[in-house]
Amino acid sequence: MSLIESAKTTLINRIPILKWGPKYNTRNLLSDTIAGFTVGLTVMPQALAYATLGGLEPQYGLYSAFAGCFVYAIFGSIKDITIGPTALMALMTYQQVVGRNTDYAILQVVGVLIDFISIPVTVGFTSATSVIIATSQLKSLLGIKISASAFLDTIKQVGENIHKTRVTDFSLGICCIIVLMILRKLKDIKLHKKNAKPTKVQRYLNYAFWLLSTSRNAIVVIACSFVAYFYETKSDGTPFILTGTVKPGLPELRLPPFETAIGNRTVDFIGMMSDLGSSIVLVPVIAVLGNVAIAKAFASGSTIDATQELFTLSMCNVIGSFFSSMPITGSFSRSAVNHASGVQTPFGGIITGAMVLLALSFLTPYFAYIPKASLGAVIVSAVIFMIEYEVVKPMWRSSKKDLVTTFATFVFCLIIGVEYGILMGVGINIMFLLYPSARPTIYLDHLKVNNDYVAAMTTTKSVEFLMITPGNSLYFPAVDFIKTSIAKAGLSSKNLPVTVDCRFILGADFTAAKGILALINEFMMRKQPLYFLNPREEVISVFQGVMMDDFKYFNSREELELQIEENAAEANERQSLLEASEETPQTNDIALREGTELDEIILGNKPMTLNHRNVENR
Repeated sequence: MSLIESAKTTLINRIPILKWGPKYNTRNLLSDTIAGFTVGLTVMPQALAYATLGGLEPQYGLYSAFAGCFVYAIFGSIKDITIGPTALMALMTYQQVVGRNTDYAILQVVGVLIDFISIPVTVGFTSATSVIIATSQLKSLLGIKISASAFLDTIKQVGENIHKTRVTDFSLGICCIIVLMILRKLKDIKLHKKNAKPTKVQRYLNYAFWLLSTSRNAIVVIACSFVAYFYETKSDGTPFILTGTVKPGLPELRLPPFETAIGNRTVDFIGMMSDLGSSIVLVPVIAVLGNVAIAKAFASGSTIDATQELFTLSMCNVIGSFFSSMPITGSFSRSAVNHASGVQTPFGGIITGAMVLLALSFLTPYFAYIPKASLGAVIVSAVIFMIEYEVVKPMWRSSKKDLVTTFATFVFCLIIGVEYGILMGVGINIMFLLYPSARPTIYLDHLKVNNDYVAAMTTTKSVEFLMITPGNSLYFPAVDFIKTSIAKAGLSSKNLPVTVDCRFILGADFTAAKGILALINEFMMRKQPLYFLNPREEVISVFQGVMMDDFKYFNSREELELQIEENAAEANERQSLLEASEETPQTNDIALREGTELDEIILGNKPMTLNHRNVENR
C-alpha cells in the first residue's frame, strides 16, 4: 500500500462521514429526519431536567445538547448513538458545582479518558447513582426547598421538611410518573397476533403507539406546561413551582474557563483543578464507560473501533466546552429511540442538534412554565430502570466475589459519595485480582512410572514420584506461599523425587528466582531430587540468571520419567552394594568408596499407595 493510499484509509477511518457521505441519498435523509426529530422531542425536556439535576440553570442543559450532535455526525462510527447530557453525568456535575459556580461544570469536560473499570464495579456504581438521582428529585416531587449535597443528607433534610409538602406539586408529580409508566408500556402493545402479519391499519396503529411511547417525556412536559400556563394567565397564579426564566438565545462562543471567581476571591486553573480533585478523571471515565457500552449494544455484532469512539467523545466534550456545555456522553435511552426510529446514518444527530438550536432561539420563553414536579417525574421515571437488580442472581451463580464488589461499590457510593465509592469498588476489585497471584492453587499428585528397564534393574515394577502443579505465575507475592507448599509436600513424601509442573507458570521475577534457589538448596541438603517440567523460555532465563546449573528442568514428560527411572536403578544398585558389603566385611571399604557418588541418590524401592490431594491455600 502506497503512502497516499495509507493516508486516505486513515483519514476515512478517523472521519467516517467521508465514508458514508458520498453514498447518502434522499431515502436516508427522510429516515434520519424522522429519527432526529423524534430524538429532539425527547432530548429537550431531558436536557432541562438534567441541568437542574446538575445544579445548573436550565439553559445549560440545552447548551449541552447540540454541540455533541454535530461533532458525532462527523466523527462518530455508530449511527444510533446520540451524544448529550445524561442523568449520570448531571449527578457527577452536581457533586462539583454545589457551593461553587458553573465554570467548574464546564471545566470538567476537559479530562483524561480511562477505560478500565470492571462490570461489577460499574453495576454497583450505576445502581447507586440511580438511587441517588431519584432521591435528589424528592424535593421537586414534594414541592419543598432543601439544599443537600449527598444521599444521606438528602434523606435527612427531606424527613425534616416532609411536613412542608405541597399537595399540588406532589399530586402532579405522582400523576406524571403514572402516565410516563403507562406510556412506556404502550410501545409493547401489538394489535396483531404474534406470528401473524399485521394489516395496514394495525401497522399504522402500532407505529402510533410506539411514537406516543418514545415521545412520552415531551408529551408529559408539554401538557403540564399548558396547565401551568393556563393557571398563570387565567387566575391569580399557578399552584405549582415552575422552572422559571430560561435564558433565551444561543450560548456565547468562548474559551473554557481556566479561572473563576467565587465570592470575593479569584481561583486560578491550578486551584480549580485541585478543587475538582478526582472528578477530573472520574467524570471522563464514567462518560467513556457509558459510551462504549452503548456502542457495543447498537453495533449489531460488527467490530467497534474503540479508539475512534473515545476520540469522538473527547472531541464532543472539548468542543462543547466552548459553548458552556456540561459533561456529556452517549445516552442509552435516546440512542434506543434513535435506533427504533429507523435512523440510517449519524446525520440524524444534525437534525436533533438543529431542533435544540431552534428551541434556544424561539421557545425559551415557554420553558419558564414547565413545573419542576414534571421534570422530576421525567428523571425518576428514567433512572429507576438503571438500577440493575437483575444481575444479582446470575452473578451469585457465577462469581460470588463479584457480587461482593458490586454491593461494596453500591453501599460506599451511597454513604461516602459516588467519587470515593467507585474508587473503593475499584480497590476491592484489584484486591480480588491480586489475591490469586499471592495465593495460587497448588495441585499435588502421586504418580507412578512403569518401564521394563526399571523392572529389570529394580526389585519393584513401578517407581513413584510427586508432581506439584502451581496454578499461577511465579511473582514475588506468591513465591513464599509456593515455596512453603512445595517444601511441605516434599517432606511428607518420604524423600520421593519431586517435580514442579510449570505449564501454568507464564512468568517469573528475580524475587521468585531467589526463593526457588533457596528451595533447591533445601532439597539438596536432604538429598531429595527436585525437577521442573516444561518451563517457558522466559522462566528458564530468569531462573538460570540466578541459579546457573542448579536449575534442572525437562522439556517433556518422557525425559523426566527416564531420569527418575535411572535414579531408581542407581539407587537400587547402591542398595545392593550396601547389602553385599554387610555380608562381606572385607569388601566393606571398597563398597563404601564406590558408593560415594551414589550418596545423592534417593532410595526408591518401597512401594506406596497411589492417591491424589491438594495442598490447601494458606
